[in-house]
Amino acid sequence: MATKKECDTGRNAELGEQAMIEAILEGSPKGIGVAVIRLDCGCRKMAAVDKAGEPASEIIMYRDQAESICPRCKKDNGDFIRVTEQFIHWARPEPDKQTKKSIEAKVLGTEEQHPN
Repeated sequence: MATKKECDTGRNAELGEQAMIEAILEGSPKGIGVAVIRLDCGCRKMAAVDKAGEPASEIIMYRDQAESICPRCKKDNGDFIRVTEQFIHWARPEPDKQTKKSIEAKVLGTEEQHPN
């Protein structure tokens, strides 16, 4: 079985997110990507997604270089209205364009724009 390596397409994961993405994919054999949701407080929500756009891991909330998530996230679990950015970081080999669009629409509610 090929080793999963992350691919930087569309939006890129920040350095601190990269280790978390790798760990999520390693623990999620069916995962083909990780949904990354950045919040206005600096906390993040992440979860692996499978080829059908279904969850392939639990949702993980974290904050870089902190022991726990912020008090606001503890209270509202990272409410959607505080989302500043969201994307899927795809593992290699990446799915085809149409599959990515379909999964992005299902998971994020929007289709991401990718450069040609």
